[in-house]
Amino acid sequence: MTDVFSNLPHPLLAPVIELARRAGEVILPFWRANVAVESKADASPVTAADLAAHHLLVAGLQALAPDIHVLSEEDADIPQSERATWKRWWLVDPLDGTKEFISGSEEFTVNIALIENGRVVFGVVSMPTNNRCYFGGAGLGAWRSNDENHAEPISVREVPAAGEAFTVVASRRHSSPEQERLLAGLSASLGELQLANIGSSLKFCLLAEGAADCYPRLAPTSQWDTAAAQGVLEGAGGEVLDLSGNTFTYPPRESLLNAFFLALPTKAAWRGKLLELAKSGL
Repeated sequence: MTDVFSNLPHPLLAPVIELARRAGEVILPFWRANVAVESKADASPVTAADLAAHHLLVAGLQALAPDIHVLSEEDADIPQSERATWKRWWLVDPLDGTKEFISGSEEFTVNIALIENGRVVFGVVSMPTNNRCYFGGAGLGAWRSNDENHAEPISVREVPAAGEAFTVVASRRHSSPEQERLLAGLSASLGELQLANIGSSLKFCLLAEGAADCYPRLAPTSQWDTAAAQGVLEGAGGEVLDLSGNTFTYPPRESLLNAFFLALPTKAAWRGKLLELAKSGL
């Protein structure tokens, strides 16, 4: 990691970016290589690439900060009674977008978030296929890096650029009747919507870099799917809310599944309308 990253506003951020890039390097040999796919207990897929990245990240994070616990998708069977004692922990998805990875798509990421008392301190979202990395946190700022020598600040847009439609990020693989009703309501209020489909936690990153306006998720996700990219979005001037309008948090509860959420620019004029539509559609 070069000097461009030496002045980042959190001492753990630069070494975590480096770890995420290294995890990508161990993933890539398995990509588009007819990797064997197994099913976990919840029927979600897992590959040797997921596990290789998991082992690298756990070892690296523990060496970096031995006092910070690690909760990874590939080792999440930790009793809630134990997790309830944690004050700080890493929330990790070694390979987010495994289905995209299996299909040969480039839209998969390595996700690492630092959590403190249930709130995201910062997040790192790295794309192994093109070396792009997004990172940031609330009060810290947010950046996009396309190589190890350069990083540029990114920020949300409060309104679409002139001539552009209001863009909603929608999952290519996951929707729900509630989400479809919300999209219909938004279209009725804001005009014709443009839908942007992209895999993994990159949905949040589209908002963070000002390429989209809103990401409603009224379908299931897990904590490791969202925390890192939430940090990036918050650093870029956005927020992630539950349907009551509260900041999305990660308490050490029994279930590691997320509630429904809305990701948007903090100062969006249509924030209240979005919350109203989300509540009425349930």
